[in-house]
Amino acid sequence: MTSVIDDLHTVRDYLRYVSSKFAASPLYFGHGTDNVWDEAVQLVMRSLNLPLENNAVFLDARLVREERELIIERMNRRINERVPLAYLLGEAWFMGLPFHVDDRVLVPRSPLGELIQNGLQPWLGSKAAYRILDLCTGSGCIGIAAATVFEDAEVELADISEHALEVARSNIEYHELGERVRTVYSDLFDSLEGYYDVILSNPPYVDARDLASMPEEYSHEPELGLAAGDDGLDIAHRILAEAADHLNPGGLLIVEVGNSWVALQEAYPDLPFTWLEFENGGEGVFLLTAEDLLNWQGKA
Repeated sequence: MTSVIDDLHTVRDYLRYVSSKFAASPLYFGHGTDNVWDEAVQLVMRSLNLPLENNAVFLDARLVREERELIIERMNRRINERVPLAYLLGEAWFMGLPFHVDDRVLVPRSPLGELIQNGLQPWLGSKAAYRILDLCTGSGCIGIAAATVFEDAEVELADISEHALEVARSNIEYHELGERVRTVYSDLFDSLEGYYDVILSNPPYVDARDLASMPEEYSHEPELGLAAGDDGLDIAHRILAEAADHLNPGGLLIVEVGNSWVALQEAYPDLPFTWLEFENGGEGVFLLTAEDLLNWQGKA
């Protein structure tokens, strides 16, 4: 390592070197980037607290030894231990916003960010969203992102993991949203009170077979945030059974179930799921209205 640090001096040098090392390694890219170059740029630039865009002015800047050592240390951990880059940096981006992350929570990567950024349109229509729930919140990224779009909304971040809620609280403070966003320790709906205009959820949905075959990077994430039984639907079943009792009239339930969407569709042939499409990629996100759920349950 000493030779490398002595031979490489500029930001440009380290971008090239890290890219080459990543390209020669069996890494999996699925925690914020999807290719060698973007991963290298994020590691180098954010290790130096430099911006990810409009950063060409820094490319020929020389690095002090402490900075060079940090980049090489993180590069080696990414390659040898297969730690997701977000955990090495302590930072992930969601809907263009930075969030604190560590191995107490999943790395943010949900396509729900695109939907939130578009104001939940056209699905919300002219209806106001004054109370929003982020169920199985993890880092809090979905609910906090929603709070930045719906500036009059009160948002609750609910999770069964107190460790995750500690991270979520740090992100509430980071984004200075403590007056409108709060955490709730709850096993799904068990400790929640009142009704919501929108329930957003990215719950555990990985089935047993997929969990056993996932790339090594996922082993660093909390299994509680991934595993959902043999078919990946253990949590989705409970959400569908209880959500109607927590939605205002005209309220929306939006849930990501990923690759388990086929099994969910087959399990509930009478539910009128709307499967959402995303310009920036992603699948397995359904939308149901409060009325859809009530009619299905025969309570309308």
